[in-house]
Amino acid sequence: MQDLAAPAKTIDVMLANSNPLVLSAMSEIFDRDPRFSLVATSATAEGFLGTVMRVPVQVGIIDWDLPILGAAKLIEVLRDQVNAPRLVVYGDGNRDLPRLAMTAGAAGFADRAGDVEGLLATCADVAAGKMVFPYIDVRELQKDPIHSLSRRERTMLEALSKGLTNRELSKELGITVNTVKFHLSNLFEKLSVKNRAQAIAFYYSSRLPGESSDSD
Repeated sequence: MQDLAAPAKTIDVMLANSNPLVLSAMSEIFDRDPRFSLVATSATAEGFLGTVMRVPVQVGIIDWDLPILGAAKLIEVLRDQVNAPRLVVYGDGNRDLPRLAMTAGAAGFADRAGDVEGLLATCADVAAGKMVFPYIDVRELQKDPIHSLSRRERTMLEALSKGLTNRELSKELGITVNTVKFHLSNLFEKLSVKNRAQAIAFYYSSRLPGESSDSD
């Protein structure tokens, strides 16, 4: 029979921030709080990704402008992983970051201008399965066509931006040409565009900050 009086297990967390002073200060904050167990830190998105793939944690607290991959891409990659941590973006609440973080798939946002207790409470709530964001007008969020795309459609839009033909898309995505046509039709309808050129133009005008085009 389960012991309901058993003490709560500490929350395993990992931090990622490119600023060493911020990373050091945040490390001390989480080390001092008995609710948390700080597993690791990283200055890059790639370092964070490599570590959590080997040593799973419950919550990751990340900077939006992480080099080189960026938080948006990091969140996208981790969405496909079974044991991925729930992610809290820690950044400037005066920017559009809360909305961008929610759209990308983060579980929470903490304003770095807020107090330490706010950050810790956000992480504890996210570990408990909650979504924690400052006030965001969901009606405005839903106006962004990117928000309505499935993961497959977003992947296809990104592949489409490379100028691939339907046959090349079929090979890259591992689906039939007819399935490619089906997804493209849905994609064009959701973006309110008529052809590939307009879809590609939409991609480059609407891509989330942090998604670098250097590797295109």
